Amino acid sequence: MTTSPRPVPSPDDLTAFGAGHLPGLIGIRFTHAEPGLLRSELTVRPELLAPNGFLHAASVVALADTTCGYGTRILLPEGAQSFTTIELKSNHLGTAREGTVTCEARSVHAGRTTQVWDAEVRAPDGKLMALFRCTQAVLYPR
Repeated sequence: MTTSPRPVPSPDDLTAFGAGHLPGLIGIRFTHAEPGLLRSELTVRPELLAPNGFLHAASVVALADTTCGYGTRILLPEGAQSFTTIELKSNHLGTAREGTVTCEARSVHAGRTTQVWDAEVRAPDGKLMALFRCTQAVLYPR
């Protein structure tokens, strides 16, 4: 198990953190939080769909990147101020038109200068919908 130098917020606290910003505006909710492992969900709504009627890939990326990013915040090293995503990749294997999609993000590497996270996004029926990997640069005060 990964340890965190700071207290781990509750899923409700993580959800509230996104209020008024992209995560809150699209409806991302957190369901589990521990150092190195976060779970979240997003209910499919018409405004999150592409014109073809399927969940927009950007909605899926926002869910995965937010979940990984919040995990990064929890694992920031002592003295770090923040982080920024410096690379991300997604493979979309399926999609959804309705229901709630889920995301599970896991820390692969939590170093002093970078973190790497993997996430899986699943359709309402549990089928794998997308694979996601991101690299975060850890930021320190200047």
